[in-house]
Amino acid sequence: MSLVVDITHPFGAFTLNVAFQAPGGITALFGRSGTGKTTVINAVAGVLRPAQGRITLSGEVLFDARAGIALPLHKRRLGYVFQDGRLFPHMNVRRNLVYGMRFAPGDAAGPGLDDVCDLLGIGGLQARYPGTLSGGEKQRVAIGRALLSHPRMLLMDEPLAALDSARKEEILPYLERLRDHTNMPILYVSHSMSEVARLATSVVILEDGQVVRSGPAEQVLSDPDMVRQIGLREAGAIVSATLKKHHDDGLSEFSISGGQLLLPRAQLEPGAVTRVRILAKDVMIALDRPRDVSALNILPCEILTLRGGDGPGMIVQMACGRDRLLARITRRSADALALAPGGKVHAVIKSVSIARADVGHL
Repeated sequence: MSLVVDITHPFGAFTLNVAFQAPGGITALFGRSGTGKTTVINAVAGVLRPAQGRITLSGEVLFDARAGIALPLHKRRLGYVFQDGRLFPHMNVRRNLVYGMRFAPGDAAGPGLDDVCDLLGIGGLQARYPGTLSGGEKQRVAIGRALLSHPRMLLMDEPLAALDSARKEEILPYLERLRDHTNMPILYVSHSMSEVARLATSVVILEDGQVVRSGPAEQVLSDPDMVRQIGLREAGAIVSATLKKHHDDGLSEFSISGGQLLLPRAQLEPGAVTRVRILAKDVMIALDRPRDVSALNILPCEILTLRGGDGPGMIVQMACGRDRLLARITRRSADALALAPGGKVHAVIKSVSIARADVGHL
């Protein structure tokens, strides 16, 4: 099942003109505030009727301006999760969840109440009322209510924006489970790169109403040409890693395509497949393998590209096995090391520079 969007619509100071595909998994719409992310998701939901274009879900036309087709919201069978959850305050959690079942077509396959409670860890909340729940609990209940309507896909408009960092950490593992244990596409709007890097399987980057890059998350986020849109402090790459073992000194050992990573102890079992976000600002480059250095992660790499900006810095993209890494260094360092595409180098990464929040699940 996949979503195909190709629409044009006047939007403030510019015209929204976007085209992309959202396959199964989480497709993140990323960009600064005011780039048109929520407008896109509202067009998919049927809340907004674009001026031109076409939207299809698994081949069914939801909207076609030329043909005059615009299915109403209730016929699109899409689950919409907002920033604030929008639970009914006079209903307990169970009644809020069951309310979603009222909109499930009688012949539609989908999870039952117990399945959703197990998936989202909300079984023990059913007797409580929204006013007694944390922000993360409210959002899990809102997601559960949407799932019980048996939607063909989920639309999530910055569902973590109103939560503090602790509540975000509470709900992120459940969003990962939702991504990994359902086959439906999920369109996820966010301006938080840390969320996108941890959750997204695909990324669509918007700028001034235009798609500037889209594709698998690993490719898009490690593209040095996207650093300006992502931001220098948030630029980096994500790599797939398998937990090999835990060490007695509090470190966990992961294998990646280009070697191994030692990271602060992860709350995972050996054999678990995960994704690790490595920020460009935390990667140093050495020509020869360093000795007598405190950093524990030293990975052999090959330089692919170098990108300079207006300031003194550069972004270096490197191949590390099948993965791509980014390093943010000064132009002076690049000149001193005579870095060039094809050069063999080593990426040096401190174990403690990778936060636990940057180690997710796959």
